[in-house]
Amino acid sequence: MAAKKTNSTTTKTGAKRQPSAAFMKPMKPSPELAAIVGDQPLPRTEVTKKVWEYIKKNGLQKGREINADDALKAVFGGKAMVTMFEMTALVNKHLSAA
Repeated sequence: MAAKKTNSTTTKTGAKRQPSAAFMKPMKPSPELAAIVGDQPLPRTEVTKKVWEYIKKNGLQKGREINADDALKAVFGGKAMVTMFEMTALVNKHLSAA
């Protein structure tokens, strides 16, 4: 008999799972990252969302790779191309406590 699948956003008791407080804490972007996401403190999840919006708006994604324009090169440490997995780590280096 196959195991019953559960919704990953609910617990065994059926209560909705709360997001981690660490991800929801507002973080201040560096000047380089602020050029893309704005200079107001944002949670990491919103920063990642805004970076993806910028990438898609400017047509910089090709499969799993992101071809950086000048603004993203500043965030990516001068790299012209990164994978979507590298992107999160590179963006996190540009966030500090608000």
